[in-house]
Amino acid sequence: MAGHSKWKNIQNRKGAQDAKRGKIFQKMSREIYVAAKSGGDDPDTNPALRLAIDKSKSVNVPNDVIQRAIDKATGSGADENYEEVIYEGYGPGGVAVLVYTLTENRNRTGPNMRVAFNKNGGSLGETGSVNYLFERKGRLFIERTQETDEDAVMLAALEAGAEDVISTEDGFEILTEPSEFLNVKEALEAEDLVFISAEVDMVPSVYADLSEEQQEQFHAMIDALEDDDDVQNVYHNANEEE
Repeated sequence: MAGHSKWKNIQNRKGAQDAKRGKIFQKMSREIYVAAKSGGDDPDTNPALRLAIDKSKSVNVPNDVIQRAIDKATGSGADENYEEVIYEGYGPGGVAVLVYTLTENRNRTGPNMRVAFNKNGGSLGETGSVNYLFERKGRLFIERTQETDEDAVMLAALEAGAEDVISTEDGFEILTEPSEFLNVKEALEAEDLVFISAEVDMVPSVYADLSEEQQEQFHAMIDALEDDDDVQNVYHNANEEE
C-alpha cells in the first residue's frame, strides 16, 4: 500500500502545482533568494542554490524568474530577511505533518498555521512531536516503461552512491543521503533517465491509513497549508487510497 501511496502522492502534488503555477513560482523564487543570499550566486559552489534551481526547473519556473531571484538576493537591495520555521502537527486520523516555511514575520505565519490545522480536523503540535517520524533523504522517482532496463537503472543508481533502489510495478524509487543526491541525480541523467520527481525530502518511516471521509478533510488541510504564501513544503505520512 505504501508504495502505491508514494506514487499517488506525487501525482496529486504535480496536479496541484499545475493548478497553482503562479504561487509555485513565488515560492521557488523565495527559496532561491534565501539560498543565494546565504551562500552566493554560483550554484557550482552553493549546493543549496543548485538544489533550489533544479527544483524550480522541475516545475517549469522560467530562467528569467530564477535569475531575477538570484540577482535580487546578491544585489544591493537584498534587504528581505527570511527565516526557516518548521511547524509540526497532526491531521485527521493522526497523520503526521511537517510544514516548512520561509517567513519574515512569525507573528503572521504561526497563527495562520494553527488555523489551517484546526479548521480541518488537525492540531498543531510542539516542536519534536512528529519530526522523529521522518528522515531527510534524497528521493528520485523514475517511471517504468516498456523500454526500461531494471538492472541498468539499479546498477547506475547504486554505483553512483544511492542508498537503496525500490522497484515497484509503477517504477523505481531511489533513496540517497542528502549529500549524495546531486551525484546520483547527475549520474542517472547521464544515462538519459527521466525523473517524474527528484528532490531532497522528509521521508516517513511509517504510514497512516485514512478513511475516505478523513482523506477529504486531510486534503482540505493540505490545500490550506500549501496556499499560504509562507509555506514552502508540506510533508506527511498519509497513505492514500487508489
